[in-house]
Amino acid sequence: MSPLALSLTVLTASLPLLAQLKEIPTTQKDLQSLAVTIYNQNLALVKDVREVRLPKGEVALAFQEVSAQIRPETALLRDITHPEGFWVAEQNFDFDLLTPQKLLEKYVGEKVGVISTHHEEGGKIIEKREEALVLATNSGTVLQFPDRIESSYVGRIVFPKVPENLRARPTLVISLNSPVDAKQKLELSYLTGGLAWRADYVANLAADEKTMDLSGWVTLTNTSGVAYPNATLQLVAGDVNRAQQPRAMGYAMKNGGGAMAEAAPQMKEEGLFEYHLYTLDRPTTIKADQTKQVALLSASSVPVRKEFLLRGESYYYQGSYGEIAAKLKVGVYVEFDNRDTNHMGMPLPQGVVRVYKRDSEGRAQFIGEDSVDHTPKNETVRLKLGDAFDVTARRKQTDYKSLGKQGRFNNVYETAFEVELKNAKKESITVSVLEPIYGDWEILEESHLHTKESAGAAKFKVPVPAEGSVKLTYRVSMKW
Repeated sequence: MSPLALSLTVLTASLPLLAQLKEIPTTQKDLQSLAVTIYNQNLALVKDVREVRLPKGEVALAFQEVSAQIRPETALLRDITHPEGFWVAEQNFDFDLLTPQKLLEKYVGEKVGVISTHHEEGGKIIEKREEALVLATNSGTVLQFPDRIESSYVGRIVFPKVPENLRARPTLVISLNSPVDAKQKLELSYLTGGLAWRADYVANLAADEKTMDLSGWVTLTNTSGVAYPNATLQLVAGDVNRAQQPRAMGYAMKNGGGAMAEAAPQMKEEGLFEYHLYTLDRPTTIKADQTKQVALLSASSVPVRKEFLLRGESYYYQGSYGEIAAKLKVGVYVEFDNRDTNHMGMPLPQGVVRVYKRDSEGRAQFIGEDSVDHTPKNETVRLKLGDAFDVTARRKQTDYKSLGKQGRFNNVYETAFEVELKNAKKESITVSVLEPIYGDWEILEESHLHTKESAGAAKFKVPVPAEGSVKLTYRVSMKW
């Protein structure tokens, strides 16, 4: 035997390949417990505990029914029952799944059986079996028979076996050393894509528009290619930093399935590092290709504040414009405080709040929606629901002049505005006018008192009578 052949023989004997080891399959039939923690960014942590009988020594464990979008580099298998003497040498993720087309592709250059059916006189059916070589499968199958080549065949193909690494479902194959010949509890933990969640809120505004009832729902979407039966469900709200990864190979699953709502008590919330963790109080099943809803929170009679707001533009103060707009829209906002005293107090995950109000016949009508960011406890939630139909505004610039240089300021300007607010409603209202003023500014004259909302904004609150109008006028000095 040559030295090279001898070296290869020794190497093969001392380092057994994964394919040479006895394969032990495990499916969700062996499941003992399952926990799923889902993050905001299409990321989830899965902890899958199964009881599997392993022989002593080195074996290949075929861990079936894992996520098709598993990140194999994050997989960690540990032996809960017999940790001493247990170790993992190698793992492969087989995501090339068994389909008729894949089976044909694997047999290119190999022989298969082809069975065709023929009808003889008298109605007798005869099956004929031939052997053919698969030449190609691109844009159709090309078969070479002993006496001909066919690109369109009538019949069915018979394969002698399923090729290696072609699995019926995504499988993580792990080469490991088992310390004993016995049943063992094994925990596989891994990160995966294909699991996402978002918060959706439904608010019912009271007839007097002073309170509302609020319900929060968690909407889960599972496109990971596998189901998670009777899982402990936890959700992490917050922006978890993730290192940039190259595009991973994976088995893409289409988004499908129907929506299913589950009524449940409010989820338990706790702090986790700089994020918030929400835990469902009971196990739940997340089916493959399913959108599912579970209850997050419920609060009744939450005090709300309604505001009509006309928002200006900073460019109004940087030139001479005259008539700026004849019919400006006035936005409608509602806001509430996320406090214990308001029957709330749970940190709210980001999501969409949809607001409804009942009409005179008691039918709930949709009146607007807005997105909210992660909102800590004791913070204010503010929603823009739309623009008022019966409240409009007209704005014009009544004066603009440059006063040149004054002291440390190279540019000094003075300008004046008139804002006419019209109310076609049958009740009086108050309109807030928010003006983002440029530079170092000072209000010189005003028909209504202002408050300084920030270094660059003045806010006027203007009462407008029912079916009437009011003019807001002011003069401002700006320096920069």
